[in-house]
Amino acid sequence: MDSHGDGINDRQQTDSTSMPAKAVYRKKEQFANGLLIEVVIWQLSEPMPGCAHPFKYRLYAGHDGNCIVRYDNERGKGDHKHICDTEVAYQFVGIDQLLADFIRDLDDWEAQHGKGDCRHQ
Repeated sequence: MDSHGDGINDRQQTDSTSMPAKAVYRKKEQFANGLLIEVVIWQLSEPMPGCAHPFKYRLYAGHDGNCIVRYDNERGKGDHKHICDTEVAYQFVGIDQLLADFIRDLDDWEAQHGKGDCRHQ
């Protein structure tokens, strides 16, 4: 299981709901300033409860183990995003928009707070 607890890797697997999942995209990058960005997107055979689309995803940006921006969806909870400790619903439109929204939120956070983590707000 990876550090975010979903247990799905790059090979075709099943998620915790036993739905077949195929990795669509996976990238993890650690920057010199300590920022970690990880994007993992799977396509499921059918939508999870709480979602109208067949994707399971986690987009994470953090520093020293502290979340700055995270977009994810959970069974029954649906699509949502986290900006530091604040969680709000997210309207999923598609993968391209998901990636663009994630990058925009990270850029906005860094413009307001500098490159760092939520402890330096």
